[in-house]
Amino acid sequence: MSPIAIIGGSGLYAIEGFERIETLDDSTCWGTSSSPVVRGMVDGVEVLFLARHGIPHSIPPHKVNYRANLQSLYNAGARSIIAVNAVGGINTKMGPEVLVLPDQIIDYTWGREHTFFAEGLDEVVHVDFSYPYSEGLRKRLISAANRLGVGLVDFGVYGCTQGPRLESAAEVSRMERDGVDVVGMTAMPEAGLARELGMEYATLALVVNWAAGRTEALITMDEIHEVLDGGMLNIINVLRETLKPIY
Repeated sequence: MSPIAIIGGSGLYAIEGFERIETLDDSTCWGTSSSPVVRGMVDGVEVLFLARHGIPHSIPPHKVNYRANLQSLYNAGARSIIAVNAVGGINTKMGPEVLVLPDQIIDYTWGREHTFFAEGLDEVVHVDFSYPYSEGLRKRLISAANRLGVGLVDFGVYGCTQGPRLESAAEVSRMERDGVDVVGMTAMPEAGLARELGMEYATLALVVNWAAGRTEALITMDEIHEVLDGGMLNIINVLRETLKPIY
């Protein structure tokens, strides 16, 4: 059985109960991953963990080597990924501390290395991306949250922006008109690359602030970190519970 991979985003650099077995080589044909993939056990289940922004948290969203990250996990044997993301809330149901399981993506990024199929091809390759997230993984996460009694919004459009700056109020209003519910900086090209590799992929997002212009207050990093510190406990609990039915 293939191990499941967890990509840790802002605020998630380790999983409680994770028993490290080995640290794997971080080199790939696309360069080095943000951090070495760590193989370990959580509650008797084999898990691969990768920190998207490195350890310490030093790689901004637009500089992450997404191709190397996904390739490293694939090379290590993962065929399913749960990605953890910190996001801003646009939808009124998705305020700070709410967990969201998106079911769609709109990509607003530019200039990122977003595909494995760019050069040296015998023919052009297109992959279907109609439904970016694995419904099987989403159902497992929903079931885990329900068993724990953890509130989870099980839908949403994730708008992925370039970063590293936060968005303007006008940009958020445009995204709202586009149908975006939460905004972050790391879902793409990560989800698209997973699809190219044929890997199941789901995002478990923690809303850490209202997006720009949704309140009169300015966004501060202190407030974001405060929500991250509290909300990551629910994230970790849902992740650990999710692993049980997968295996």
